[in-house]
Amino acid sequence: MNSELRDILFLDIETVSHTDDFNSLDERLKSLWARKASHLRRDTTQTDEQIYHDRAAIFAEFGKIICICVGKFYEGENGALTLRTKAYYGDDEKALLTEFKCMLEKLNASTEKLCAHNGKEFDFPYLCRRMLVNGIQLPAILNISGRKPWEVQHYDTMELWKFGDYKHFTSLDLLAAIFDIPSSKNGIDGSKVNHVYYVEKDLAKIKDYCLRDVEVLAQLFLKLRGISLEEALIIQSS
Repeated sequence: MNSELRDILFLDIETVSHTDDFNSLDERLKSLWARKASHLRRDTTQTDEQIYHDRAAIFAEFGKIICICVGKFYEGENGALTLRTKAYYGDDEKALLTEFKCMLEKLNASTEKLCAHNGKEFDFPYLCRRMLVNGIQLPAILNISGRKPWEVQHYDTMELWKFGDYKHFTSLDLLAAIFDIPSSKNGIDGSKVNHVYYVEKDLAKIKDYCLRDVEVLAQLFLKLRGISLEEALIIQSS
């Protein structure tokens, strides 16, 4: 197995608004959201409540994490490359973050690298912010404060695809399409997670979607590193 792959933890998170109803926020947070919503409003017909439902989940101050999925490459039987995945999910954000942190602390923070799509702008800072809000001390692998850029052991597949271009956002699904990797969407995408969680109340569906994203992410990393597979990638979930 390629030595670079041994020490990479691929991850993806799913987030929702902190409450299912804007009006259930306390007055202080309502006021602060109204201020933020004024910069997010696309037209005058959009209310603070509508913008909260559509956009709050992407802000760590107004959202919460309900699922974290991870994957690591291993050398399976007969040397076949195997991706093992695991999901941490639940309604209790502090409990799932604590469990996730315990897993991270078993890794070697000096050699292990994290990888996510748009991770440097979203997944990694969101995890850190929500851990601190929940009173959880940051694990070494996420605590990058004061580190020099070359000391931060994080990969970001969107950054790898940019090749220094700072202007362009490219979705994971688009990159999967052009590299002929099966889509993870299958009836759900990030914009629908809030509805699936609060209206359909189907956390398992979100967990499965998040796991598929990790599978796509890991395969995309192989493509971006020019690593070809002699046989199909084996995927195992625990």
